[in-house]
Amino acid sequence: MSALGALCVSGIRSPAHADDAAFRVIVHPDNPVRAIDRAVLSKMFLREVSKWDDGETAHPVDLRSDSDTRSKFSETVIRRSIAAVRSYWQQRIFSGRGVPPPEVESDADVVRHVLKYRGSVGYVSGRADIGKSRVLSVNY
Repeated sequence: MSALGALCVSGIRSPAHADDAAFRVIVHPDNPVRAIDRAVLSKMFLREVSKWDDGETAHPVDLRSDSDTRSKFSETVIRRSIAAVRSYWQQRIFSGRGVPPPEVESDADVVRHVLKYRGSVGYVSGRADIGKSRVLSVNY
């Protein structure tokens, strides 16, 4: 990934390229975290980390599995294809060790979910209206 691409994906965006980001990671406006390591964010979406540093429960939310934004997020943050993530969840569910984050249909649904819970974290396309949610910088 180019340096510009990494900057756009991480939420540190150049105004001239504001719509070029593949995705933005967003959180509730009251979440005190401003930046997160990619590995920790990945573990939140794999439910290996269940709380933020302040003790708040993490509430990750995924876009539907056929979303290009989800594919880019999965490959960049989780570093697995959507199929590999599905396989991971099938094994976890079968062994009784957890359930995946809820899947929603659209960027607007992700924003609504994020604004509902202080511990929420989601991702939206680079062009999405994030409302009152806040972009979280991801350290790669």
